Amino acid sequence: MDWQAWHRDYDDPESPVSQRLAEVRTRLATLLGAVRGRPRLLNLCAGDARDTVPVLAALAGAGRRVDACAVELDAELAGAARRSAEAAGVTLDVRTADAADPATYADRLPVDVLMLVGVLGNVSDADGGTTIRAAASMLVPGGAVLWSRSDRFRSEPGHDYADPAAWVRDRFEAQGFETTAYVVPAQGHWRLGVARLATPSPAPLPDRLFTFVR
Repeated sequence: MDWQAWHRDYDDPESPVSQRLAEVRTRLATLLGAVRGRPRLLNLCAGDARDTVPVLAALAGAGRRVDACAVELDAELAGAARRSAEAAGVTLDVRTADAADPATYADRLPVDVLMLVGVLGNVSDADGGTTIRAAASMLVPGGAVLWSRSDRFRSEPGHDYADPAAWVRDRFEAQGFETTAYVVPAQGHWRLGVARLATPSPAPLPDRLFTFVR
């Protein structure tokens, strides 16, 4: 998959990814703004961090600083994230590394908000389950995951759900999370969820969370 080319869809403000982007920014701002003290944020497979940097800048303008880290394997996209953060005057620890390897960001854990936007729709159901289980160990009690999933299947499903995003939502709930938001647009295939860790169940993180299937 050419992820740099994929990101060009954001140039069209009417594209599904642009519509999802607006919703992600709104939800992220709400989650970070609700944290007492200085929030800790981890964005996995962050791309160029366009869903994160404007939110950090807006909060900084309101006197709220965020301890934020973005992990992106593609060096060009990671570089774009660094330049964007610098231009916005915000501090963002951008790591050009494999987000599937928890050792890459173990020093940042636990966090108040974990972003899994654009992750769960690109991995197998088995790896999705592994990642969802691991999320409970990556958050502080009461922390939240902001996740996305389309209603399309990228590989042979391991369940009988008609909408794989509903399967993801239910898997979070089975791991002690409470769904506080589940956005299904009137048009488009994306879904966006917010899951709050209501029942902490810390466990050792696996050596690897997922492998992209495309």
